[in-house]
Amino acid sequence: MTDPVSAAPEHSETGPQGEMLEARRIALHMLGDVLDRKQPFDLALDTDRDFLALSGRDKAFARMIMATTLRRLGQLDHVIAKASNHEETPKPPVLYNLLRMAAAQIAFMNVPDYAVVDTAVQLAEECGLSRQKGFVNAVLRRVSENRQDWIGKQDAARMNTPEWLMKLWIADYGLRTAAEIAQASLSEAPLDISLKDPHMMKHWAEELQAAILPTGSLRLASGGMVQKLPGFDDGMWWVQDAAASLPAQLFGDLTGRRVLDMCAAPGGKTAQLLTLGADVTALDRSTKRLRRLQENLRRLRLEDHISIEAADAASYHPAEKFDYILLDAPCTATGTIRRHPDVPHLKTLQDMQALCEVQKRLLENAADILASGGILIYCTCSLQKAEGEQQIESFLATRPDMRRLPVSTAEIGGMEALITAEGDIRVLPFHLAVHGGMDGFYVARLQKTQV
Repeated sequence: MTDPVSAAPEHSETGPQGEMLEARRIALHMLGDVLDRKQPFDLALDTDRDFLALSGRDKAFARMIMATTLRRLGQLDHVIAKASNHEETPKPPVLYNLLRMAAAQIAFMNVPDYAVVDTAVQLAEECGLSRQKGFVNAVLRRVSENRQDWIGKQDAARMNTPEWLMKLWIADYGLRTAAEIAQASLSEAPLDISLKDPHMMKHWAEELQAAILPTGSLRLASGGMVQKLPGFDDGMWWVQDAAASLPAQLFGDLTGRRVLDMCAAPGGKTAQLLTLGADVTALDRSTKRLRRLQENLRRLRLEDHISIEAADAASYHPAEKFDYILLDAPCTATGTIRRHPDVPHLKTLQDMQALCEVQKRLLENAADILASGGILIYCTCSLQKAEGEQQIESFLATRPDMRRLPVSTAEIGGMEALITAEGDIRVLPFHLAVHGGMDGFYVARLQKTQV
């Protein structure tokens, strides 16, 4: 297993110290937004004015601090407990988050220890924690002195996965595979893109120095600002994980066909359907999310052949039934932990149970508004079978008018490991590991029988 400390990205402390302090100050505030005020990580990144005002370099540094802290939270809490010699967690919450993000820099980001300790003590004073400055200094110095030993003895996969979630993964996949899923979820996700014109695959692979994946996606060798990459402003491509690109592909050629995208925003799959030639009706409950979908389609120059409606897909009743429906259902999104490290800390078992009921209602309505002989593709980016395989089995057991249309290996680039015994797609984060893995995903293709 790779040593997490030596494998961590390095960050230089060059540049004005004030800028580094500001980046850490903003990271601390945003960690509070996520961990204490339960705001999604992406929403915090998109709306925090101070974060958005940072330079590109400092923005990347602040984001890396937050992502690393969230990704390694279980391990960090463990080393802080050892370093503080206290059974109770440090209080107030801002003190705990300060220690967590400082320990993350020391243990996993290869930031110079002196810089981390000095700025943490300074931030403690700024936060009204002057009396705890000595405590902050002592805890972080112990972390620095013992990090190799303490981190080396940890079970990272289990420590960073909530108990309720690990139990479900073990029940669904067995202990070994559950551990592999948890370990793979600790990695930063690579950047995949889908092309508006697949015939330009070779050109854009060379232009972006990207690898061509079996799914038909391009995977970039390095990150950077997406908006600065060639082809972005011209609408030649959009960001979409390789796993998320699979569901829409299973329809085949949709030229001139009417397709309902039931939970469409932010629009990656909508764009795919349009490039396949479909006339798309895109639904979403959130007008705000639909505005983002419209902005994305405007950049891609894909504003024709689409009707956008703000509606609850579970109760949507069109005047005419659809021959093709794509249902990318709301879910716990545990398959996307690599790119959304806040998911394990914001989602609960109760959330999953509530979402399963939503998925059930959406499936029922999708079947009702599907034309005879029509095709319904159901997918979620959850790893739990309750939101995937079990949901579909329960659905088919009560809907004799629906049947499964198995997916063939040839339809997904020959990736046989992704096909289940029943003919569905089940992607796990360690699939395609040689190229950097994929998001966890489940896809089932169903057909309404002639009645």
